Amino acid sequence: MNTADTTILEEEFETLGDHHRMAAHHFAAAAKFHLLAATADDEGDDEACERNAHKAYRHQLNAVQYAEIAVMDSESLDEEDTLEVSAD
Repeated sequence: MNTADTTILEEEFETLGDHHRMAAHHFAAAAKFHLLAATADDEGDDEACERNAHKAYRHQLNAVQYAEIAVMDSESLDEEDTLEVSAD
């Protein structure tokens, strides 16, 4: 993991953008590991294929979690806006 990735992972998440960035980070990592798994499979390296497939799956799960958090937070902001308009 490079320094930029480490910085992203160490920061606190305060905005929707932060959650979207983390989702994107994990989706990109999942894609990378899927490609590595495919290459390992092409080369007949079952161990590397399984290892990379597992890493891809874990990143995919994390990506979906961050994406869901972003959507849920976005929906709660929409509800707050609706409540404010209704109160006027």
